[in-house]
Amino acid sequence: MSNTAIRVENLSKKYILGEELHGKSTSFREAISSSVKSFGQKVFNNSSNKQVRSNDEFWALKDVSFEINQGDRVGIIGRNGAGKSTLLKILSRITEPTQGQIKIKGRVASLLEVGTGFHPELSGRENIYLNGAILGMSKVEIQRKFDEIVAFSEVEKFLDTPVKRYSSGMYVRLAFSVAAHLEPEILIVDEVLAVGDANFQKKCLGKMQDVSKNEGRTVLFVSHNSDAIQRLCRTCLMMESGKVIDYGSTANVMSRYLSGGSFKASPKVWFDVSNIRRASGNKKAHFVAVQYNSFNEALSFNPYPDGPLEFLLEIDSDSPRSVASLAVTLYNQSGVNLVNADTRSIGQINTFEKGRNIVRLRIEELHLKPSIYIVGLWLSDPLENITFDYIESAFEFELVDSGIDGLGIRPQGDGSVTCNFKLLPPE
Repeated sequence: MSNTAIRVENLSKKYILGEELHGKSTSFREAISSSVKSFGQKVFNNSSNKQVRSNDEFWALKDVSFEINQGDRVGIIGRNGAGKSTLLKILSRITEPTQGQIKIKGRVASLLEVGTGFHPELSGRENIYLNGAILGMSKVEIQRKFDEIVAFSEVEKFLDTPVKRYSSGMYVRLAFSVAAHLEPEILIVDEVLAVGDANFQKKCLGKMQDVSKNEGRTVLFVSHNSDAIQRLCRTCLMMESGKVIDYGSTANVMSRYLSGGSFKASPKVWFDVSNIRRASGNKKAHFVAVQYNSFNEALSFNPYPDGPLEFLLEIDSDSPRSVASLAVTLYNQSGVNLVNADTRSIGQINTFEKGRNIVRLRIEELHLKPSIYIVGLWLSDPLENITFDYIESAFEFELVDSGIDGLGIRPQGDGSVTCNFKLLPPE
């Protein structure tokens, strides 16, 4: 295990559906949770003697094996329920596996959910020292990093305020800063960074890249943001139904992830997306069907380079509402986000009636090369931090060659952006 930071062998985690945890707990955190739950039942329900049992077994993880080398930046991807969070909890020693084993070389700092490792009654300053102590650092070591932590988190004015009064964004700023600066050999970060604003997310990605490249630390990063995974991670681990189904270069794994559940949709035909697996969303407003059209009959209405592309989006809402962010996103087959047509960027609010609504969104000039592209759909209220619907991979379409190749040389369909240019004589 000379250069191996993490080795996972035949790891499995089983839950019994409907079973209450009485008796021995599998971790310190679970023991506390179980004790509090039992006390609450006695006080409020007088039902502590009731046992709920079920024979239904649920394997959140099943025979998971992989190795991660020191200094690697590994993205972990998969749909909701794939087992990503369970895996990270086991690697972070929050819960114990049912079978298998893990071998970890070095200290682990994890950021799995808002407030992980923070005591709500303690101030930000006190929680910095508490987290450092949990990581096994001396007071002198923590003090040496203290100013860097505070500067990065940008919460200096609130440092002596109990963190229970922090917003979720402030929580994440300080929690990430503590986790990244207190020199763990392994840094584990879940989707929690999505709570922060765009600038802070970019700052965090830069920090994770820096600690890996320049300081040789290992980073595990879970995100539904394929752009973030592409920018940060050299390798990627893809999970589905509690199993690892692919592990390799980020470009190859991301291509399989995005295209695996996609179907090629024909232009001018309604494509049903109501039953496609979602990345997230409460579905109080959600996409039902989509149609696209380039208005070029000679090309059978398929989209083409530099031409228009219009989407008709059928959306079902459970009540009248206004939605600030509605987006159609186009990815290439490597998972790189090339186009993000988001109504938030043009300051347009979408008003929906209860029931079915039709939205018409047109891209006036699609500056992409001929190739296969993947369509993602997004519906949210950023001000309230609510995601209504997010389909990362709804369907595929082909951007066809419009017949102008120039000198008979056919450009490669790599998705690169086209532009108008000309040669000028030297001045």
